[in-house]
Amino acid sequence: MIDDGRHAVGAAERHSFPPIGRIDQMRNQNSSFVVDSPVNLVRICSRPNNPLMTVIAFLGAGSVVFTRELLADILSFDELRGVTLALHDIDPERLATAELIARRTAEQLGASPEITTHLDRRAALDGADFVINAIQVGMYPATVKDFEIPAKYGLRQTIADTLGVGGIFRALRTFPVLDGIAADMLEQCPQAWLLNYTNPMAMNVAYLAAIAPGLRVAGLCHSVFWTVHDLAELLGVPLDEVDYTGAGVNHQAWLLRFEHRGASLYPRLDELLESYPQLRRRVRMDMYARLGYFPTETSEHSSEYVPWYLHHDEEIERLRIPVGDYLQISADNVAEYHSTRQSLLAGEPLDLTRDATEYAPQVIHSIVTGQQRRVHANVPNRGLITNLPSDYAVEVPCVVDRLGVRPEYVGELPVQCAALNRSFVSVGQLTVQAALTGDPRTVRQAAMVDPNTAATLTVDQIWQLCDDLTTAHGDLLPPALRRTLASPSV
Repeated sequence: MIDDGRHAVGAAERHSFPPIGRIDQMRNQNSSFVVDSPVNLVRICSRPNNPLMTVIAFLGAGSVVFTRELLADILSFDELRGVTLALHDIDPERLATAELIARRTAEQLGASPEITTHLDRRAALDGADFVINAIQVGMYPATVKDFEIPAKYGLRQTIADTLGVGGIFRALRTFPVLDGIAADMLEQCPQAWLLNYTNPMAMNVAYLAAIAPGLRVAGLCHSVFWTVHDLAELLGVPLDEVDYTGAGVNHQAWLLRFEHRGASLYPRLDELLESYPQLRRRVRMDMYARLGYFPTETSEHSSEYVPWYLHHDEEIERLRIPVGDYLQISADNVAEYHSTRQSLLAGEPLDLTRDATEYAPQVIHSIVTGQQRRVHANVPNRGLITNLPSDYAVEVPCVVDRLGVRPEYVGELPVQCAALNRSFVSVGQLTVQAALTGDPRTVRQAAMVDPNTAATLTVDQIWQLCDDLTTAHGDLLPPALRRTLASPSV
């Protein structure tokens, strides 16, 4: 079934503000690592001659389900079975649980990695070749606030981790920790690749590009792959015979090319939708029918990035939109953590079955061994998509090998796709700008231009909602953005 909702929730992080001098230095440090060219081939990195010397740091390792899947994928590669795994979490119990997972996974797979654990992030990063970031600042309680406070205003959300007021405030909670991670990496492992899984993906990658342009960053998300996987299954086409290219922004990219043996699969999808009306009762099927290109994120996600659906009861019913569903998904993830921990303590084996290999292990394997792969990743838009802003992050195909993650030139998106992306990007640009300038007014402006929020609330309500969320999240936010602002009309 398409749109089965795959979501990962990372482990907790608190603020780790680097000294002001370190933040200032990040803008210029290691800038020689960046290679600017017409096709934006970024950052060549040298690898250890011996893959067994590779050090992989996990930030937010206490995200047990995600950590288990990543570790199983990494240790399944013959060349990576003896790597060093440096696990970091700020929660001692979750860190201990992550260590149990790592050792149990290695035992079950017959691998022999060196496993170290660190409550101190800098120690985990020391000498790392790769850094996998899966933190979630504020954890489940912050997610609850991001849903319940807007709901009091009548604002509906489905996932609230990418755009909208939920995405804005998740980003603002995450940016101060990214400041610390970037500063620490530039000191402890300046040539390492930061493989980011933390949402909001596009905002986080754009922010890192602004504060630490010399840092090697690739944002990884499985949405393009799973979209193609599920569509191929729906159409009865072998996945390994499908050629595809996705491009846009994370969680709102488009299948620009979707072919089987040189022929477009879109006509077959059109026939299927015509024959089975119930298939059309999903947001991204509706968007595809109207825009002509298939969106690469689930209907639950896609519904809250546009102004057309969540504000209308009849549309929610027509398209079967699960408003607020992510709260239960998040609660289930918390429950699964406790269940996994109890199973580990009881000595039970881990379930290491998985549907596909995650991107991070593939990227690491390709850079270490030179085996070339093509994945979709999130990188700064330095001439890659010409009709989207150059100071933001885009999701594009990338070639990965010993030279690193090298994004492919896309050119112009179809005009209707770019138009929708630009409304998405505007929210992120303002959110990043708010953090860079410390101007709380810009936070409110980001919420004002958000499509779903603007379709639902008045400007006075938007300002008051931002005040309420600012108060609720308190010292998780950047210091300059912790004050409330009276609406100009009050």
